[in-house]
Amino acid sequence: MVEEYSASKPIYLQIADRIIREIVRRERHPGDKLPSVREMALQAGVNPNTIQRTYSELERMTIVETKRGQGTFVTEEDDVLSVLNQKVQREVIEIFIKNMKELGLSKEEMIESIKRYGEENDRDPV
Repeated sequence: MVEEYSASKPIYLQIADRIIREIVRRERHPGDKLPSVREMALQAGVNPNTIQRTYSELERMTIVETKRGQGTFVTEEDDVLSVLNQKVQREVIEIFIKNMKELGLSKEEMIESIKRYGEENDRDPV
């Protein structure tokens, strides 16, 4: 299935964001091998050069490492993964806060809304 991409952000960064979220959600584990550039390009429906740029960006961010002749792997550095997890959480919170502010909610109303949501979902069976 070919993905759709936003025009507001470079595709290689959108793919990098997707991989980062997969790592944070533990769909990709430390030491996991990423698909080859060609395989990922087919999956994502983009040019292999775009995936090469994605992997280079992730490597620059120390989230993955490329082993010559073996492929690209998710880092096994706990510190890097911990910082990555915190960064993604902060981004999600910032988007939430921005959206709630646009609705005109105060900080106290946001907190109350989160508590109410938590209470309602604690009762729902998972």
